[in-house]
This record gives sequence, structure tokens and C-alpha cells, in this order.
Amino acid sequence: SSQIYPIRLPQEMRTRMALLICNIEFEHLSRRDGAEVDVEGMTKLLEGLGYVVDVHRNLTSQAMAMVMEKFADRKEHRTSDSTFLVFMSHGVRAGLCGTKSRGATTDILSLDTIYEKFNNKHCQALLGKPKVVIIQSCRGGNTGSVMVNISEESDKSTPSLADTIPAGLEDDAICEVHLESDFATLHSSTPNTVSWRHPVTGSRFIQHLIEQFRNHACNSSVQELFRKVQYSFGKFPRQLPSQERTTMLRKFYLFPGH
Repeated sequence: SSQIYPIRLPQEMRTRMALLICNIEFEHLSRRDGAEVDVEGMTKLLEGLGYVVDVHRNLTSQAMAMVMEKFADRKEHRTSDSTFLVFMSHGVRAGLCGTKSRGATTDILSLDTIYEKFNNKHCQALLGKPKVVIIQSCRGGNTGSVMVNISEESDKSTPSLADTIPAGLEDDAICEVHLESDFATLHSSTPNTVSWRHPVTGSRFIQHLIEQFRNHACNSSVQELFRKVQYSFGKFPRQLPSQERTTMLRKFYLFPGH
């Protein structure tokens, strides 16, 4: 189908790469106990999906930006069909905390930096290819729940939650394309709210994500997998993963034709 991202190369010629950055130890903030479990689980999941995982731990915001820039330049992306970009750290509304962060204004990696490093201007090897962004972090200090009064008359049921890039102008072999496209992003929580992590078993969001991908990646698109992750939080009102800044033009299946 023209509305599904193509995977043109056979598996033996494909060079899928994934980037995973996880901050556990901080100079001024609390240690993220259980985060190593998240790293292990996500690494195994991505390797099972055919990606070579480039793992980095305990970086400042500047170092995270440098790692992303080097990863965006990897020649393997030319013979890949997609990438995963996974970030785990303490966080604030504005972005992700580096290891030297003291709070909301010091050593913060703006989320805009992620999309800038991998947009169609700075990472042309991934032009037209899915870029799946997974972010495990708090986004503020509020809890995600609210107490409401449901009247007897109210409906108590819970509601369920372009084919190709338009032709550009051509002139001397230059084609105009979207600056930022083909991203699918899933945050662990909604803006201004916290994400929950167990010091032994790891982050609730990463646990649910791994479970849904393992059970359904064989026949569901990434967008549908994201919805399944969100649905799995239906009975945990303190946290709800959020799809944001998603610019997928087609459906992305990790195993098309299965």
C-alpha cells in the first residue's frame, strides 16, 4: 500500500540503528533507581526488532546533543528503513535533565533539539523514513489524576482514544520537502505531570511499552502500538502516556506483510 512506509531492502542487507540515552546518576538530583532495568528491557526489545542499539549513560545536556549529532551522521542510516530514539532521565516541562542539572533552568536538553538533529535538513539519510521517539521522564510535578463526580445519568463508558509527501518544486536537482516529517513520539506522561518508576522493576511506562510491542508488533503499526500503550494505563489515572509532535505521513509496520 502507498500509505505504508516501504521497507525496500531485505533483512540481511538492512542496517537498522537505534539510539538509547539513559541518565541514572546525577550530581545534584536523586538517583533514578530501576532505570537500568529499563535500559536492559528496551535494548532487548529493540534488538529483537532488528536494531543495533547504541547505548549511552549519564550525559550532560551538551553531551546528549553531541551524541545525537554523531548518531544522525551514521552511514548505516542510508541502508536502514527507520530508527528509534529513546531517552530516559529526570525531566521538567522544558526538556530532559542532564547529569549536572540543578532544576528547571540548568543543564536541560530542549526537546526541540531532538527534532532538529534528525529533521530532513540535518539528517538526510533518514529522509522519508520513520523516526520513533520514546521519552521516559517527568514533565512537571503534578499528578495526572483528578477526582470527578459521575452522575447516574452520565455515560460511564470510557471513549476510545496523505498518502505521500506532496510533490515539491524542482530546480537544478533540488527538491523542496518538509523540514520535519516522519516522526512518531510517545511521552511517558502528559505535560506538567510526573512519571512513575519502581526502584526495582523500573518505569511503569517502559514496562507497558515493552509488553505491547512484544505482543502486537507483529501485526500492528507503531501508531496503533502507541494507542495500545496508552489504553493499558486506563486503570492507572495518575499517569497517561501522550502522543505528541507526530508527523507520520504513512503507517509504519515493523514487520510489513506478516
